[in-house]
Amino acid sequence: MALDDIEKFSAQHNMAPPARLGQRYDQRRFLPEGGNTIVCHLDQDAPTHAAVLEARARLMALPGADRFLYTPVSSLHMTLFEGVIDTRRTADAWPAGLDRDAPVDEVTAVVKDRLQGFAPPPAFSVRATGVVPTGLRLAGATAEDEAQMRAWREALTTPFGYRHEDHDSYVFHMTFAYPIGWLPEEVLPTWRHACAEILNDLTAAAPILPLKPAAFCTFADMTAFPELLVLAPGAENL
Repeated sequence: MALDDIEKFSAQHNMAPPARLGQRYDQRRFLPEGGNTIVCHLDQDAPTHAAVLEARARLMALPGADRFLYTPVSSLHMTLFEGVIDTRRTADAWPAGLDRDAPVDEVTAVVKDRLQGFAPPPAFSVRATGVVPTGLRLAGATAEDEAQMRAWREALTTPFGYRHEDHDSYVFHMTFAYPIGWLPEEVLPTWRHACAEILNDLTAAAPILPLKPAAFCTFADMTAFPELLVLAPGAENL
C-alpha cells in the first residue's frame, strides 16, 4: 500500500536518516552547496502572500515541527527548472559539452549567456494542490497553465543542455523546510488533519499564488536565491 503524504515523514516508515542531512544541512543550519536554478519567487509585495506565510507558520506550530529545518521566508520560491548543483554532477544534471569538473561559477556564466536569447513561453498562474510537512505541492491554476509550465521546462532543456530523469513527472512545489528527523506515530493524525485544514484555508485566501516572473538564480546554500536574469518578456536586466 502506498504511503500518504504524512506517513512518508514518519519514523515507522523511515529507518535511515533523511537523505540530504549532512550534505545540504545539518541539525541546526544549511550547509554550503552552490548551484543555479530557474525559480519563481514568492511575490512578497502581493497581499495574498500573507496566506502562504500563515500556512508556513501553522506547520511550524504543530507537534513534532522541531523535526524540520525551515528555510528563510525571504527565500520562498517555486522551482521551475533545476539547474546545476555542485554536489550533483551526473549526465542528466550537467550541461552537455561542459567539463564535469568545471566550477559552478563557470557553468553559471555559460548558462546565463545562453539564456540571453531565450524566448519565454507564455506566462502562467499557479495554485496550491497540497500541504505536506515540508511545504506546498503546486500545479498550474488551469490545465492550460499546467501546459505552459511544462512548456517552460521543455524549452529550458536547450540552454541548460540536459534533461532530468524526472523531467516529465516532476512535481512542482514550494519548500518550507527539510526533515532533520522523522515524525512519531502519535502525531500523524494531527498533521494529517492540520495539513488538510491549512490547504483549505490557503486556497480560499489565495486561489492563485502570487509568484514573481521566472528568473535564473544562483545560490550558495538553501537560504537565498539572488536573481541574475529575469526571463519574463520585456524584463529589464542589468
